[in-house]
Amino acid sequence: MKIVFLDVKTIGEDIDLSGYDALGEVVKYDFSAPEEVPERVKDADVLILNKVQVNEQTIGTAGNLKLVCVTATGTNNLDKEYLERRGIAWRNVAGYSTETVAQHTFAMLFYLLEKLRYYDDYVKEGRYVNDRIFTHFEERFTEVHGKTWGIIGLGTIGRRVADLASAFGARVIYYSASGRPAQEGYQQVDFDTLLSTSDIISVHAPLNEYTEGLIDREDLEKMKETCIFLNLGRGPIVVEKDLAEALKKGTIAAAGLDVLKEEPMSADNPLREITDSRKLLITPHVAWASVEARTRLMGIILGQIREFFQV
Repeated sequence: MKIVFLDVKTIGEDIDLSGYDALGEVVKYDFSAPEEVPERVKDADVLILNKVQVNEQTIGTAGNLKLVCVTATGTNNLDKEYLERRGIAWRNVAGYSTETVAQHTFAMLFYLLEKLRYYDDYVKEGRYVNDRIFTHFEERFTEVHGKTWGIIGLGTIGRRVADLASAFGARVIYYSASGRPAQEGYQQVDFDTLLSTSDIISVHAPLNEYTEGLIDREDLEKMKETCIFLNLGRGPIVVEKDLAEALKKGTIAAAGLDVLKEEPMSADNPLREITDSRKLLITPHVAWASVEARTRLMGIILGQIREFFQV
């Protein structure tokens, strides 16, 4: 069989992909623009991709194509009706990044909660040298213990964050945007209750008709002034101009984002105006990308191909 990676750079260059070579011919492209895809896929049996759009315009030339593998959980880039008409199977991967996204959630929280950038700068700029007191109290921080942690999206990652937050002594509540029944062992609340009572809010929901634009100006104004808001779901869940305004006005204390509406970040993103790291931390969609998670991801896809072709 012929396996074609259309955007292998999105996996990283440090992951061992040699296992795929045992399955047949492997061709790797760093990235593929839409107009490049038809030529690159025309004799492929398997496509492996992350962000490339899969539809009649891009893969209509792929006469041998049998399987499309997405190196992610989300499949918004697949025209599933077209694939079904063609009899082409598709696979995605869920659960591979649970631990690393949960870990990154807490990394972002502690950075903001404990003002770590400020304290690091305080020491490295020499201000701690010959200070009159051994402890510096200029910036205050509080404990997670005793806080109310609100989670939007109680899937696999949301539950892992909930369990870790509970281990730190937080009271955990959650809201289901899709209106699913309450999950045993977790306290479900309505949206307004979550917004108004949470000290920490983290988003771990997918992007869909229930969550797009879910957090806007009105919702941010319902949050506590001391609230730390974290989005590790999808960028369009938050109206970015409203979040930027809320941070400028002090409507909430701080925000940590690993996802944005447009990725890579657009030059006119209103959040670029906020340079105070005590108010805003943005990481470039890396929460999923530990070495272990990416290795796990590609191992799962290799297994999917083996299973599909009964290798």
